[in-house]
Amino acid sequence: MSLACGLPLLECVYCLACARWAWKRCLHSGEADSATWGLASAADFEPVPRMCRLVMANYEPDLSPTAPLLFAPPGGYGVDPACVLRRRTYADTRGRVTPYLLYLDHAHADIVLALRGLNLVKESDYALLLDNRLGKRRFDGGYVHNGLLRAAGWVLDAECDLLRELLERYPDYTLTFTGHSLGAGIAAMLTMVVVLNLDKLGNLDRSRTRCYAMAPARCMSLNLAVRYADVINSVVLQDDFLPRTATPLEDIFKSILCLPCLLCMRCLRDTCIPEDAMLKDPRRLYAPGRIYHIVERKMCRCGRYPPVVKTAVPVDGRFEHIVLSCNATADHAIIWIEREAQKALNLMMEEEDTLAVPTEQRMERNETLQREHVEEHRAALRRAVTLSVPDARVPSPYGTFDDDDGQQHPHRQLQPERSESFPPAGTRQRMSWNDLIERVFDKDEDGQIVLRSSVPP
Repeated sequence: MSLACGLPLLECVYCLACARWAWKRCLHSGEADSATWGLASAADFEPVPRMCRLVMANYEPDLSPTAPLLFAPPGGYGVDPACVLRRRTYADTRGRVTPYLLYLDHAHADIVLALRGLNLVKESDYALLLDNRLGKRRFDGGYVHNGLLRAAGWVLDAECDLLRELLERYPDYTLTFTGHSLGAGIAAMLTMVVVLNLDKLGNLDRSRTRCYAMAPARCMSLNLAVRYADVINSVVLQDDFLPRTATPLEDIFKSILCLPCLLCMRCLRDTCIPEDAMLKDPRRLYAPGRIYHIVERKMCRCGRYPPVVKTAVPVDGRFEHIVLSCNATADHAIIWIEREAQKALNLMMEEEDTLAVPTEQRMERNETLQREHVEEHRAALRRAVTLSVPDARVPSPYGTFDDDDGQQHPHRQLQPERSESFPPAGTRQRMSWNDLIERVFDKDEDGQIVLRSSVPP
């Protein structure tokens, strides 16, 4: 009798929980994720549309001047075919990584390696995504996606010599990794590995290395996402589902036939888990680095508005909830990201032209923004420690984070403490990139530094 009386009560509790979840989900809009963030500047955001076009160029079968362009945005790709130094297709990579190209951009003094996104008809791309499980791969004191890290190692093994030669030939050029979706995750992994092994590319300075990840998958733990925010930049368009999907990628594609059910269950579960509990899970993966959020729609309003770009290095509230929107998948497309990013950049440039800011004041403002970014990164690192994010640490004040040094060198990027997880420089020079990645050290239960147990003898 008592059991029968308790069933209606349980049903009421279940209905109330579902109603609360639906209410929170339906009222959550993409613009709310970055409501408290600051506005991005034109100087910071300028490379984004250009990087999108380089990623899109991977989809063209032929980039020669006489060949017709099939997917070019208005105005074309802005690519000089003679400066495409290398182009790899699926046949060249044998499914180890998505197609990519290496472009020497003389106009912007930049060496760019651009990777395309997921190809839905290629089994090798699915195999790359499925090569992971929660907590499978530790790297530099955190967790990363195993398949994406291995793909990054393959790229560096194939292109290391050419990259080193170009960096030595053009000492004033920057090295930029960029990609979309799956390629964005690989680009982020490339940047991490290169930054930890700058001597492998001819003692490259950290400030010459950067990454622009368009609509990236969650590929690294929170401590790494914040630590590398000075060199990795993620770009998210409004309601894009992938950077918000905490569901492991391998689970998504294993359940592709019932994806809506899976995402619904994940949303329901994540709604009931306190955010501080999520932050303390060291295996939970996040979108990498500094985030640029392009906002073009407002809640309960129809149509698109002039896009606005918000930026921050968030620790808590880092795109934790999926937005129930009919644009959640459309906002993931590289075509829409390029289009809206270019619109936003044009608006920023028009505003600066309207204000008629003198060149000297504009340069001073850019220097001020660089210092603000440095301080914002420091604050994010401190907040990660305050929130007890696993393996988060504030770098030593005696290194490049020193206040006096930062004032004397406003353009210098943050350089967190070098990880203890790599062999000495002389040994690294003789190792392949994949061997180098495999030989990352880990800490055992007693906190002692030990070699990975999976490293072959």
